Amino acid sequence: MTLIAPSLLSADFLNLEKDIKRFDGIDNLWLHLDIMDGHFVPNLTLGTPVLKNISKISPHKLDAHLMVKNPEDYIEPLSQIGVHNYTFHWEAVTHHDRLIQLAKEKFDSVGISLNPSTKVEEIPKYILAKLDIVLIMTVNPGFGGQSFIEGCVDKIKKLDQMRKENNYHFQIQVDGGVKNTNSKMLIESGANNLVAGSYIFSDPKKDYKKQIQTLRS
Repeated sequence: MTLIAPSLLSADFLNLEKDIKRFDGIDNLWLHLDIMDGHFVPNLTLGTPVLKNISKISPHKLDAHLMVKNPEDYIEPLSQIGVHNYTFHWEAVTHHDRLIQLAKEKFDSVGISLNPSTKVEEIPKYILAKLDIVLIMTVNPGFGGQSFIEGCVDKIKKLDQMRKENNYHFQIQVDGGVKNTNSKMLIESGANNLVAGSYIFSDPKKDYKKQIQTLRS
């Protein structure tokens, strides 16, 4: 079953607990947390106090996507609130292997994220062998509700080919413009972890469980 990670960036922040509770009882689901610093991307979002409360009200695993210039500074505070997956941007770091080692001491899952313009071939094989997640951004990071970049599908296919040829164990996560009209194509291209924000949260009258089912089908 494809893992779905609803992006809380698109949730109703005035009714955040209510929105989160609507995912109770849904299997194979993470809560995707977009953490931005206003420097790596021109936006600010969820801070540690909010994240700490999210971990108290939901049984689902927390999936932190750090769009920040100094992701190493977030290891300790995020580990203390029970974050399951820690993903940092390849473009924001110089010593990738060192950061992965540090993060793996604190988190069950560690990943890297690639901007649309970054090629998967830039990641050395010894790094890919250590990862639990490779996140392919299909929009430019920083804002929700952007249009899906079709050219990124080839990156997903290439990464899936590399995974099969080298017996890597990482999940391929896709984030940006994911909806029911492209989810099947993404899954067939090799993705097994889909982040969806606007598609799930845009209409609070809709059944979130059904929205998730349409992504999986």
